[in-house]
Amino acid sequence: MKNVSIIILLLIFTFATESCKVFQLNRSPKEETVIVFPAPPDTARIQFLTSVSSSADITGKQSKFSKFIIGEEKPRAIIKPFGVEIRFGKIYVCDIGTKGLEIIDLEKHTFNYFKPEGKGSLKIPVNCYIDEKGYLYIADSGRQQIVIFDNNGNYYDAFGDAENFKPIDVFVSDNKIYTANFANHKIDVFANDKTHKLIASFPDVSPGDEGYLYQPKEICVTNDRVYVSDFGGFKINIFSKTGKYLSSVGSQGTFPGQFAAPKGIAVDNDENLYVVDAAFGNVQIFNKNNKLLLYFGNPYNGKGYMYLPASITISYEDIKYFEKYVDPEYNLKYLILVSNQYGPDKINVYGRIELKN
Repeated sequence: MKNVSIIILLLIFTFATESCKVFQLNRSPKEETVIVFPAPPDTARIQFLTSVSSSADITGKQSKFSKFIIGEEKPRAIIKPFGVEIRFGKIYVCDIGTKGLEIIDLEKHTFNYFKPEGKGSLKIPVNCYIDEKGYLYIADSGRQQIVIFDNNGNYYDAFGDAENFKPIDVFVSDNKIYTANFANHKIDVFANDKTHKLIASFPDVSPGDEGYLYQPKEICVTNDRVYVSDFGGFKINIFSKTGKYLSSVGSQGTFPGQFAAPKGIAVDNDENLYVVDAAFGNVQIFNKNNKLLLYFGNPYNGKGYMYLPASITISYEDIKYFEKYVDPEYNLKYLILVSNQYGPDKINVYGRIELKN
């Protein structure tokens, strides 16, 4: 009789667990006021979709039955995020507060801390990049190295020069690893193989010259350009892939098109440049001719706004996970994720939208 009771209890537990999984996979978005930029009556271009701050936003609230069986589980929180990336249905958050990453699987509805040990241990993981093979590259300014993990999360390699290397960001393109080096005010480019040979370092100019990087923060590489946010120079410098200075966007100031604390940058498929300004608490968007199109965000006063934003990334691949949040009058073109170092909403998810025909 005792064994029968145990079996029944296990069956009930299994049923309840599976019910929770179904609920998580099909849970509907929160009923909230639609937040768009620019505000009506102008045509909306950007919609705030949702935010992620802890495991509860991904897995849903713990059921009463689960609490009764295994006790109350405290949600795992994003503490102080900086870099954010999304690829292959997963969000990667570089968390300075945990000295690791949060990896959020949108397909499986899981939220896990990534805190490797041994050769792969992290100190200050600032930014990261996911390549087409699923390899994870982390710019760790504390280790003064780029730390690489394979597509299974296993330590693969690390490289860097402790004397003159403080990587703040990393980007992989054309089998090359581009790094924003805070220590030498340059973009250092390495071979993406076991040698990690230094291929190029630019710009080769002095303070005051065009293209000089006072405090390089983040980089974005396209088919033919390298964009670099210069926190100390209050602008975005644009180079060719060979390191030739082409132009810059912005200047120091408080007017639209100017910057006070430029950090994260991203470029969409139409060559529009997105720039995070931590001081203004917004993102400004410029076209390929460096003309300001619009901005969205502003200092935090509720959902959809920003609290010391740091990094930004764009995704065309993973829109299916967020389409349910989009106003039914609009189509979702791509996702825009922005990290907030403080406040209740750590990762804001926005959508570039357009009116349906």
